[in-house]
Amino acid sequence: MDLAEALAGLTAAWRPRTLATVNGHALRVVRAMGEFSWHSHPEADELFLVLSGSLSIWTEAGEVRLGRGQLHVVPRGVRHRPSSAEGADVLLFEPEFTVNTGDSPGPLTAPLG
Repeated sequence: MDLAEALAGLTAAWRPRTLATVNGHALRVVRAMGEFSWHSHPEADELFLVLSGSLSIWTEAGEVRLGRGQLHVVPRGVRHRPSSAEGADVLLFEPEFTVNTGDSPGPLTAPLG
């Protein structure tokens, strides 16, 4: 798989694309732009790895700022809201059943795949 090609195929913000599955976990890429919705994943941790740009992950404890090559794991059940003012390409690693909006479905909920 060509990661640059997969990233080039992302046309809309906050619409993750599954690249592969490994032992029941999905490796996904997503283009972040603007603010996402507040949500949590009661059953799953979520790993964010910034491939380009910068990403903020807001939690009730404050803001985690990530730049290219940095990662952060949001523990299961922690309410969070990713955001990126200038845009970012992000690699996600999470259980394959994980819906992007977690326990707060809404207009940004993307189909799995």
